[in-house]
Amino acid sequence: MASYKAPTLADRQAAAAAAREKALAKLKSRPPVDPAVVEEKRLAAERKETAAREKREAKAAAIAAAKAEKEAAEAAALAAMPTEEEIAAIKKAERDRRYAERKANKKKRR
Repeated sequence: MASYKAPTLADRQAAAAAAREKALAKLKSRPPVDPAVVEEKRLAAERKETAAREKREAKAAAIAAAKAEKEAAEAAALAAMPTEEEIAAIKKAERDRRYAERKANKKKRR
């Protein structure tokens, strides 16, 4: 049985040249590009990009609308909250009611 013989430089160069010729022949055997097909592919890519852009814009608009709605709800909630003066007035009214109740209970006991 013969042992492995490493290819020489000339063998490797010949194999590379043959592969190059084969690739070139394959490239030359391709049919010529039809301009109508190229134009159709370009239009299809353009339609796809337009649809993707519209989808992105619609998503951005929905996010902006949701943000505006959230801010409006927060503003309404903030407006509905009582101010410090109103809270103080409510506490004073409650304190006055309890005081009057205590006074009325004292009068009943007498």
